[in-house]
Amino acid sequence: MKRSAVLLINVAHALDHMFLLIFATAVTRIAQDLGVGRWEDLMPYSVASFFLFGLGSIPAGRLGDLWGRRPMMLVFFAGMGVSALLVSVVQTPWQLAAALALLGLFAAIYHPVGIPMLLQSAVRPGLTIGINGMSGNLGIALAAVVTGFLVKHLGWRAAFALPGLVCLVLMVWFWKVVPPELQSPAKRQQAKSMPIQGSLAKLLLIMTLASTSGSLLFNFTTNSNYELLTERLAHITSDPALLGALLAAVYALASLMQLVVGHLLDRFPIKQMYLTLIGLQMLMFALAVHATGWWFYVLQFAFMAVIFGAIPFTDAMIVRYVDDAQRSRVSGMRLAVSLGASSLAVWLIGPVVKAAGFSSLLMTMTAITLVSFTVVSQLPSHAPAPSPSPAQP
Repeated sequence: MKRSAVLLINVAHALDHMFLLIFATAVTRIAQDLGVGRWEDLMPYSVASFFLFGLGSIPAGRLGDLWGRRPMMLVFFAGMGVSALLVSVVQTPWQLAAALALLGLFAAIYHPVGIPMLLQSAVRPGLTIGINGMSGNLGIALAAVVTGFLVKHLGWRAAFALPGLVCLVLMVWFWKVVPPELQSPAKRQQAKSMPIQGSLAKLLLIMTLASTSGSLLFNFTTNSNYELLTERLAHITSDPALLGALLAAVYALASLMQLVVGHLLDRFPIKQMYLTLIGLQMLMFALAVHATGWWFYVLQFAFMAVIFGAIPFTDAMIVRYVDDAQRSRVSGMRLAVSLGASSLAVWLIGPVVKAAGFSSLLMTMTAITLVSFTVVSQLPSHAPAPSPSPAQP
């Protein structure tokens, strides 16, 4: 695969996460513009977006394997760009909900299609996953800093419209640099997946449950971090552009953890690494419950680093145990369950914070990490790690 194609697939991951979090970053201004009293009351209108982000993974994964990954990525770029432009012109909360839902549906294409496309010829899949994951998390950082800047200087509508236009330009570039596939992945002759002892069904169940709890934490944090930082740093600053830059710095630095984890995945067993990161998640959330000021800012970086660091594990397991001919479909089914269930987090943020405050939200996330630790502890300890290779992804 050409370097320009690899670059575009990684950039697409950044855009995928960026577009989904523009709303969460600009929600206060959107609520004021649309006549909604408080930002907490507007958050539930984005639930359909995250629900379809999960549910849409099933048809996206199936089409990626059977129709082709290149055409599905073109649909991804076009759909994301047009949807973002639609969001920028809405006039009511329900129009906003419908446009965000469409955005979530097209965003669902990336993970079951783009990641298997990137990995189909990777020599060091762990490192490749780490770089791709870091790219996605840099998109979260872009959502914070770019949205904060655009909201301050051009308004929240520009925060959707300008990235939407960029996405359409990238679609044309992708069409030019990525050659058509000769055969869809399902029709290619594939090597057999690595055999493992025990039940593959049990492994897939553990993988899905762990992914669901991880997605809950991801949605809880990324969709509330801006308002959480606003509250905990209220005595320091209230400037939206500065807060966006501070949060972007958290995401950008924390994303480096995926690069570290991806490098280690090519060399060490999954289970102990995964359990260590979940244990650190539990500790960081517990410490952050009542923290304020710069101490909270340090803890926010710490818990985002270990949340991001845990993301590559499920993709690593799919690469290790599932043939490329079926990876998009397996990824789609796993994502549909985990992301569909975790869309509940987006709906709960507003009511929970409004009723009990951010401390209760942080305690809820601490409890989720305990469930995650219990689930991941059931992974087989004897799962083999791939042998290291000096080749580049």
